[in-house]
Amino acid sequence: MFDKEMTEKNSVAPGHNACSGCGLVLAARLVLNAAGKDIIVTTATGCLEVTTTNYPHSAWRVPWIHSLFENSSAVASGIEAALKAQGKADKIKVISQGGDGATADIGMMCLSGMFERGHDILYVCYDNEAYMNTGIQRSSLTPFDASTSTTPFGKYSFGNPTNKKDMPAIAAAHHIPYIATASVAYPQDIEKKVKKALQIKGPKYLQLHAPCPLGWGFKTAYSIKIAKLAVQTGLYPLFEMENGVITSRKKLARVLPVEAYLKEQTRFKHLFVSEDGKKELERIQAMANENIKKFGLA
Repeated sequence: MFDKEMTEKNSVAPGHNACSGCGLVLAARLVLNAAGKDIIVTTATGCLEVTTTNYPHSAWRVPWIHSLFENSSAVASGIEAALKAQGKADKIKVISQGGDGATADIGMMCLSGMFERGHDILYVCYDNEAYMNTGIQRSSLTPFDASTSTTPFGKYSFGNPTNKKDMPAIAAAHHIPYIATASVAYPQDIEKKVKKALQIKGPKYLQLHAPCPLGWGFKTAYSIKIAKLAVQTGLYPLFEMENGVITSRKKLARVLPVEAYLKEQTRFKHLFVSEDGKKELERIQAMANENIKKFGLA
């Protein structure tokens, strides 16, 4: 049933042209709705920008700026500095957004500068684990063994040969006051973390898992199911870190094997057709087990 009143409250309006089942736009809507209206938002180039701003239309119901792939955090830093100079910093919050490529690859230098300088900004990385907008190329947040257009599986490869870059640890190395991970499958958790982050002075980092039906290869109706499985297998731990110390984590009542998550996606289908693939599954299970141990998830 169409709820006009609820729709009008959303900071990201309907009418964008994201794919059906897109976890990214849903994640952005949840973040901005939790943040409220007194915000200014910067967004890097990528799916989120392209699908929501088809000239002359925009899905954004808050002040919103797009510049380049690499400098969402730098533009946000300038805005935050201007708000301070105007005496408005306590009334208006700044949120900087980027995908995994714009965050962990192309925008790393600007993001590090934002952290180092201590700007009062919440940076949100929407982690859909590849450069989806330009053809599903790998990023440094693409999971191990995932098949992408630049790391295809084949005779000599099982897909992406590297592990996901540990962006929360990199953020923690900058001694920022608040870091968290979240998943589009747990909207109340997102709301809690966004509101908490915006009450903390200084730079904050939120990494939000947002499944991509097109790039990952699953049915569009399964986005939330897939996101939950990533958490329930231990492959995507949800936690909060304050001043370098883990202060909370989402415990797993029942830990599922990684196959439950991987088998639902065509980007991992090659792992289920050979004995060598089974060995790769064992390696991925070991990664999940390490996460469970490291973060105390079970």
